[in-house]
Amino acid sequence: MEPGIWSQLGETSTVWPGRNWPLGATWTQEATNFAVYAPNATAMWLCLYDEAGAETRYQLTERSLGIWHGRLPGIAPGQRYGFRADGPWDPANGYRFNVDKLLLDPYALATSGTIENEPALFGYDWDDPTQRDDADSAVVTGRSVVIDPSFDWEGDEPMRTRWRDTVIYELHVKGFTRLHDRVPEKLRGTFAGLATPHVIDYLKDLGITAVELMPIHQFFSEPALLERGLVNYWGYNTISYFAPDASYSASGDRGGQVTEFKQLVKALHRAGIEVILDVVYNHTAEAGPLGPTLSFRGLDDRGFYKRVIPPVPTGGGDFAPGFDDTYWDVTGCGNTVNTWDDLALRLILDSLRYWVTDMHVDGFRFDLMPALCRTGYEIDFHNALLIAIGQDPVLRHVKLIAEPWDASMDGYLVGRMPPPWVEWNDKFRDTVRDFWRGRTHGIRDVATRLAGSSDLYADDGRSAYNSVNFVTAHDGFTLRDLVSYEHKHNEANGEDNRDGSDDNRSCNHGVEGETDDPAITVLRRRQAANMMAMLCLSNGVPMITAGDERGRTQRGNNNAYCQDNEISWVDWRPDDAWLDVYEITKTALRLRREHPVLRQRHWFEGRPTIVGGPKDIVWLHPTGREMTDEDWADESLCAVGAFVSGSPLRSPGPHGEQQIDNSFVLWFNAAEAPLEIALPVNDWVQVGEVVLSTDSAHPAGTTVRAGAKLTLGPKTVLVVRSS
Repeated sequence: MEPGIWSQLGETSTVWPGRNWPLGATWTQEATNFAVYAPNATAMWLCLYDEAGAETRYQLTERSLGIWHGRLPGIAPGQRYGFRADGPWDPANGYRFNVDKLLLDPYALATSGTIENEPALFGYDWDDPTQRDDADSAVVTGRSVVIDPSFDWEGDEPMRTRWRDTVIYELHVKGFTRLHDRVPEKLRGTFAGLATPHVIDYLKDLGITAVELMPIHQFFSEPALLERGLVNYWGYNTISYFAPDASYSASGDRGGQVTEFKQLVKALHRAGIEVILDVVYNHTAEAGPLGPTLSFRGLDDRGFYKRVIPPVPTGGGDFAPGFDDTYWDVTGCGNTVNTWDDLALRLILDSLRYWVTDMHVDGFRFDLMPALCRTGYEIDFHNALLIAIGQDPVLRHVKLIAEPWDASMDGYLVGRMPPPWVEWNDKFRDTVRDFWRGRTHGIRDVATRLAGSSDLYADDGRSAYNSVNFVTAHDGFTLRDLVSYEHKHNEANGEDNRDGSDDNRSCNHGVEGETDDPAITVLRRRQAANMMAMLCLSNGVPMITAGDERGRTQRGNNNAYCQDNEISWVDWRPDDAWLDVYEITKTALRLRREHPVLRQRHWFEGRPTIVGGPKDIVWLHPTGREMTDEDWADESLCAVGAFVSGSPLRSPGPHGEQQIDNSFVLWFNAAEAPLEIALPVNDWVQVGEVVLSTDSAHPAGTTVRAGAKLTLGPKTVLVVRSS
């Protein structure tokens, strides 16, 4: 850029040397230190923006260890800023420096504004990708924001709820309260809206101990979505790993979003609810080689993103001659963050620690975790990231959840993540869905999932609580749609219904979509209640998708990532809510909470816990006898029953005392026809009470006796507690 233009924009030299740590913008009343990593840049400018949008540039001349830094007095919290980096333009070798592109600070604690799908957003010329584009991107991109991080936590401390006591509720910050009529209108869809008493009381009443927030790190929508008039609703397109997304703020985007998020965490903690963040460190919003230049690409593209090595020959790819730059992508999103790069690894660890120490979150769910579990290109459970997290005195004690698959052929790691990681268990999801639609060929797999998936987690010293059990999640059908649709209906996404999974393992029970047929509606609601009861009463950590307990529908859309509207938002109106499913869910979670026998730490062993006592678990045949090897091989069985002994429990109490609890008989009947069962004759329990039922013939409160025969209705659950 010519010197005359620089002076018009207000270039100045009043920058103190500052220091190269911490990275980002560190505010004090005297001055603000700015530090940004760009080891191959030849020059760096800090750009400040006033309220009218005018830009003032300050050249950072100090550089040490690849970090450009400077300290500027007179900066107030709320100041918007960005960086411009100059250097070589050689995309084939990972150099994409372009001084005309305004770059977000990777360590910014807040972000203001968003992007527009314009050519200026891209570092290359759309007509010739080998050439650097000279249009200024400042008018079409966001800004980083200087903040004052001070906040009164009023003694808030980490909750550290035990895994066996944890019930997770996956929710979207905006979608959960956007239509909530008891949340003030100006707060709906925001962090503040989620912190309102009506919302927190609902979560407590249901029995939730932890909310898993879908991505709240600052993200931008993909340009292709913007071109179709859509947005990225889910948020799996992160660009700033320290900044809460400003679109979820009722307090503006000049730092108020940070305070508002802290207030949310404090309010949830006071209610006994932990906060887990769904984090997307595996890729960024900059997409593939032809994606926009927003931050990392313009600072250290060569180091931050993984590439195919050796590179493809020039002219051999999908790009213009001389532009071949093949990113190595196992995320399906165009790029993969390079965790064997020192500074990329440092950024992830610094971000995680920041959210724990400064924002007081209680844990993380890692999106596409296998993409990060690699040394070079191979899966490696001794890779730098896992080792660093495992030895970190802050991070090793928080909740760590892996989504144990990525978009590659070798990235399916269910049952293989090392301690202390727990995992989303999709085998539980698939087995439960298949069981209730009559596709399981016997009950062996169902019993294994009910007991905690020992086939996945018992062989290396882990417990049932390494399994996060779920029937639905944000991607895929909602629970209501799971029992109402057999085919996806994603036309609204603008991809001709090609997107989204075709392997839904769903059943519409005779009619595709909503129906006025009362018999079908009753069956669907009962099936939804059955799956929620099985989820909540299985060994492991249950995860409920927001709204499933009240019959939320996405109208058959199983990939609503771009639907920021009523398709995705929770409908709080009572007229179409499945409140009977809510009551079953609430009851199941209450039983789980009140009875440690239903959330045991140790694996079931199928033998007595004391001499002369009952076995800790007995799997029941409908005739009332214990299951035999022949029974387990019987593919015609479609009902699973279990006697779970609470007298005594295998695990001691908090002071080493022997724990005594009620015993339970649980029956899950997925048969299409009524099923006669016999309650087992035994020496320990003679009388029981039905405490949960989806069978109208045996309502809660019914007294039953050992040896009695009952006829379970088709597709029903019955839970009996010893009196």
